[in-house]
Amino acid sequence: MIDWNDAFANGAYIEGAADYLEKWPKSAAGFRATQAGATLDRAYGPKPRNLFDLFHPEGPSKGTVIFVHGGYWHQLDKNYWSHLAAGPLAQGWSVAFPGYTLAPEARISEITQEIAAAVTAIAAITTGPLRLTGHSAGGHLVTRMNCTNSGLPGSVQKRIAHTISISGLHDLRPLVETDMNDTLKLDTAEAEAESPALLNAVPDCSITFWVGAAERPEFLRQNRLIAEKWARAGIRASDVYAPDQHHFSVIAPLCDADSPLTRALLR
Repeated sequence: MIDWNDAFANGAYIEGAADYLEKWPKSAAGFRATQAGATLDRAYGPKPRNLFDLFHPEGPSKGTVIFVHGGYWHQLDKNYWSHLAAGPLAQGWSVAFPGYTLAPEARISEITQEIAAAVTAIAAITTGPLRLTGHSAGGHLVTRMNCTNSGLPGSVQKRIAHTISISGLHDLRPLVETDMNDTLKLDTAEAEAESPALLNAVPDCSITFWVGAAERPEFLRQNRLIAEKWARAGIRASDVYAPDQHHFSVIAPLCDADSPLTRALLR
């Protein structure tokens, strides 16, 4: 009864959608050019995309924000998003951007483990608390890092002070019915095993599920679904519906040191 291809089609409902995909990598490259002291393309694993960038604030760091990019697990890369570090950097936080192997070369379950390895590697060369955030598929991946079967060492898990999953996908079962699944190769068992809404959260985690109020109904449903599920389980989970924001504009406030999104991430 539901057209799942349409349910996940963001660009078709956003005016000037293609402009965002053209603008983001240019903004990111311009930002990287201003960061002379950044650590770029540091390896955390053996595969070509197992790399992360780490940007450093002026003065001592308060901790590290880790941003995981989206693209439905099969598109884009870390070099589209560097400019989103501006807000946390201005507040004195280091910011890391891990890449990961894209589908179909990697299954979503394998990507989850790559992100766990990236977070662990970033934690090993930084001090202080970790704060995770990610967009769309990246929102799914940072939420998975708060599940009891994330693959993170306990010592790293304890350093995660707060997570904001932005426009995250938390129930992957509908994706099995999409044309996109020709690339993702999800079967029902993996969709269930990788759906945070069906999994148990680390009991002491703190997480905000953040979505644009103008996003597609399926993203609003998924946001509400996991927020209710985890809150009822006693998790410090809350949900936010950012006024007038759509799937592509909702992340832009990370560039602003004093935006509600940046403040919520660093609270």
